[in-house]
Amino acid sequence: MVVRKRRRLNVSGGFFRFEGLKTKAVMYGSGYGDFIRLRDEYGNTWRGEAEHQSDGIVRYRFRDETGNSISGMSDSSYGVILRDDKGNVWRGFLDS
Repeated sequence: MVVRKRRRLNVSGGFFRFEGLKTKAVMYGSGYGDFIRLRDEYGNTWRGEAEHQSDGIVRYRFRDETGNSISGMSDSSYGVILRDDKGNVWRGFLDS
């Protein structure tokens, strides 16, 4: 029996910092690839992952303890842009 394993591409990690465009709230944290942990200024912990897509695009997905989610993408020229369940936009960067 032949079993094909899913191949994961390495996604670089480091320190993340995001700021809400409307509220100016800040989220920050660190991680590497499949495990990223962020903390916002209200004390909520967000856990997530980074998944490498084609053409150098990385997709990020985060979820907190209460079930809220934030997801978005990044490329090499614009940094990281996330959007939460309520439509708020978060811009940020990854410092390797």
